[in-house]
Amino acid sequence: MPGSVNYNPDVLSCLANLSNDEVFTPPEIANAMLDLLPQELFEDPNAKFLDPACKTGVFLREIAKRLITGLEKTIPNLQERIDHIFHEQLYAIAITELTALVARRSTYCSKNTSSIYSVSEFNSPEGNIRYKRIEHTWNGIGEKKDQKCIICGASREQFDRGKELETHAYEFIHEKDIYNMKFDLIIGNPPYQLDTDGPGKQAKPIYHLFVKQALKLKPRFLTMITPSRWFAGGMGLDNYRNEMLNDCRVKRIVDYSMSTDCFPGVDIAGGVSFFLWDREYSGLCQYSFIDNGVETTQQRKLNEFDIFVRDNKAIKIVRKIISRKEKSISEDMSSLGVFGLGTSERGISNNDGNCFSLLSSVGRSFIPKYKVTQGFEYINKWKVIIGKATSAGAATAGKDGKRKVIATLSILEPNAVCTFSYFVGSSFSSEEKAINCAHYLSTKFARFLLLQCLSAINITKERFRFVPIQDFSKKWNDSTLYEKYSLTEEEIDYIESRIKPMDLNGDADA
Repeated sequence: MPGSVNYNPDVLSCLANLSNDEVFTPPEIANAMLDLLPQELFEDPNAKFLDPACKTGVFLREIAKRLITGLEKTIPNLQERIDHIFHEQLYAIAITELTALVARRSTYCSKNTSSIYSVSEFNSPEGNIRYKRIEHTWNGIGEKKDQKCIICGASREQFDRGKELETHAYEFIHEKDIYNMKFDLIIGNPPYQLDTDGPGKQAKPIYHLFVKQALKLKPRFLTMITPSRWFAGGMGLDNYRNEMLNDCRVKRIVDYSMSTDCFPGVDIAGGVSFFLWDREYSGLCQYSFIDNGVETTQQRKLNEFDIFVRDNKAIKIVRKIISRKEKSISEDMSSLGVFGLGTSERGISNNDGNCFSLLSSVGRSFIPKYKVTQGFEYINKWKVIIGKATSAGAATAGKDGKRKVIATLSILEPNAVCTFSYFVGSSFSSEEKAINCAHYLSTKFARFLLLQCLSAINITKERFRFVPIQDFSKKWNDSTLYEKYSLTEEEIDYIESRIKPMDLNGDADA
């Protein structure tokens, strides 16, 4: 084009922007992960590297670049050096047949590594980037629609497929014997989730299965990039979270509160992070938190709390609050689905005299009393109701860097119930106390403490563990709370800079 400059984009940077399902890694992020390692690793001709969830080959390609430079003195001849690197040092397991072809093309410059076009010829077309179609192992319990894979939990109804379709039964986590060799580095960006409960159900994470399998191979180093939701647990991640937070070999974590700062164009609720696990290390973790373009780094004890507080600036405030050892308001909260009514329940328009008032995501209606199967202890009380869905996933800040956190906060009168879209924040015999409690939960102070436990789109009572209960016979606002907990001007300013004002209808001020 006339007047244009030379434009030669990295094809892997372009691919990194294509999909939310299988998130491709941009080369700059791959290199940021490799920068965490001791760089003399790339001067060792005996070091071996594995990507067990290969998609574009970006990790192999960037490692190869470093090895080509690092081994120049050891293997002076360029072609001999390339052959040694590709044949003896770099290995990968592709997640699909298509990604295997893409990875071979980007790594070897040819999808067929036995051809003359490959930068290093192999005896087989696949080189050291292999793909093997694996079938799920179904548990055989109940009807087909109810059966799950015993390894990853995939729904048989979704993934029991013909040979023309991918099974997404990933070899690395489904096969016991992967490689009969030791790896110095295992690196990757594993698949994040599968529709393990079938159509219409929330997908469950599987990325932790790749991390756990990699650790079983006992590499010298392990680095992977995954969603940050594991910091808070839930969705089958509690054991994984506990294992990781109590592992003193986790040497580095780099955490992005907004995934778009890491993967342009890809929105992953709760953000993403990558870590470095070092087999020979034992100590504090150097943790970097990147939020709204601002990075802070601290040496942290990961298991200080049973949930990981991501914000390095917030940790001091959390410590100050919990040091008072007050009861958490979470102890008075209900679980989700408190009245046994599903999210899709809409009730009826008229009250025949034998109904409760119903709050659903579309507003008010009536529900026959017989449909309410639990939560009877709350029915005759004034209830503070909290929507289970956060505002924009809680991790997404506005242009001013502030969060709303709670999307819906309201009060239900006696003989009123709600669907699974809400849970009870607290209940009282008097309307006045309910109003005071609701005002408290709408404060920036309370929502700031809630934010520290959130890493996904849903709120549960466990996420309020840092929010202390108050005397609700009186009113509370941010000023009285800041004074009660002796917060400094710096701490107050930080809370104010992070949280939007909010009224009891869930609306945030502009």
